[in-house]
Amino acid sequence: MSGRQDRQRNSQQRSHLAALAARLMAQDGISDLTLAKRKAARGLGLPESVAMPDDSEVEAELRIYQRLFQDQEQQARSRHLLRTAARLMATMQRFHPYLTGSVLDGSAGRHAEIDIQLFPDSAKDVEIFLLNEGMAFRHSLPRTDRAEAVLTIVGDDAVANLVIYPRDEERVSFRTRDGKIRERARLDVVNRLLAASCPPAP
Repeated sequence: MSGRQDRQRNSQQRSHLAALAARLMAQDGISDLTLAKRKAARGLGLPESVAMPDDSEVEAELRIYQRLFQDQEQQARSRHLLRTAARLMATMQRFHPYLTGSVLDGSAGRHAEIDIQLFPDSAKDVEIFLLNEGMAFRHSLPRTDRAEAVLTIVGDDAVANLVIYPRDEERVSFRTRDGKIRERARLDVVNRLLAASCPPAP
């Protein structure tokens, strides 16, 4: 096989992997991109050592899938999660909240969870605040070594992860596994996104 044919085959394989990983995320509620790609590889009978698509390729395929097969449902769900995030952030302004993840970028689907970064003086301050507000939470495993704790609030129709970082890291730019800067937004930006997402009145 020539080098050109080999590159073409690898490119097609990456595309198939990205499309299947996106479908798994949309249908099965997998939120971890790496896990989705591994399951996609197994589904296609490929070893986990295969050259995987970038996270951005899977995210692009996810948006295409949602637009084609879950458009109205996805928009309504994304708007609901954005509204819930805005309420939580308004309540927790003292802890310097930032929205990040799929709810911010608009790709949140039926199984998506809200991810809010907090930068309090102490993680205990957040726990005490939630207890005083009567908001039940559980401790979850941090996805990064930089986070001090993750407190998960499970509601009837939404799950919110409060990812707590040291106060002095608020100005630090966090990066994704692909090395890209992880986007995040303050409450004023979230409110503008929410206003823009609302359908016009008839």
